Amino acid sequence: METYTLADGLQLPKVGFGTYKLNGASGVNAMVSALNVGYRLLDTAYNYENEGAVGEAIRRSGIPRADILVSSKLAGRHQHYQEALQTIQESLYRANLDYFDLYLIHWPNPKEGLYVEAWQALIDAQKFGLIRSIGVSNFLPEHIDKLQKETGVLPVINQVELHPFFNQQAQIDYDRAHHILTEAWSPLGRASANNVLKNPVINELAEKYHRGPGQIILRWHVQRGVLPIPKSTHVSRQEENFNLFDFTIDDADMAKINALTRPDGRYNNQDPAVYEEF
Repeated sequence: METYTLADGLQLPKVGFGTYKLNGASGVNAMVSALNVGYRLLDTAYNYENEGAVGEAIRRSGIPRADILVSSKLAGRHQHYQEALQTIQESLYRANLDYFDLYLIHWPNPKEGLYVEAWQALIDAQKFGLIRSIGVSNFLPEHIDKLQKETGVLPVINQVELHPFFNQQAQIDYDRAHHILTEAWSPLGRASANNVLKNPVINELAEKYHRGPGQIILRWHVQRGVLPIPKSTHVSRQEENFNLFDFTIDDADMAKINALTRPDGRYNNQDPAVYEEF
């Protein structure tokens, strides 16, 4: 597995495993399977209500905690400073972990105007040893600029919606200029929301490179310097999504995938400039 090195020195694998909607015993089984395949970054959130399942999967896997990176996210309703600190602690209690490797603010919720206060809580939680690295999710350049202006501390990672129908080139460019790693949620698209895996361009390239459509998309992410966190409950698909590092998509074909982006490519129109998540 190849790795990215964050601005603060933490190393992350170039592909992680998403856990959204993986709950209960079946969720634990899916995560244990992913860990057995070789994934070493698990992405969860307070609002996924499965931090306990993540912790249980780590314990059942038999893999040392130090070899696994765990990322969680702060819910929008807990962005007041003291609530944010308590929520981070509650997340750790749920997972039965001593620390998180990554902790992110899930959404900026700009109408509430509390994300700088929440960011200060993450800064302090990092100082207290509860978190190794701190970042954000769904933050636009204007939000990150404000964090830097108010606290002097930049996030090391920004997790955003990113897939071939919404390629986020401007956000990637901004993040890279500020030494922030861009991470992609729903990197393969949501089957119920679009048909990116059935797109003719993607399937033409899958045939050309003798790969699955998902592998083509995930390799596209990696070659753009993005960290995708695909989710699957099937071992064969978990393995396919993990095996991305023995082929390269040429520049002309990368351009074909980039050309699939759409101005209205967001799912459910979740624009961080106005969207509120609690």
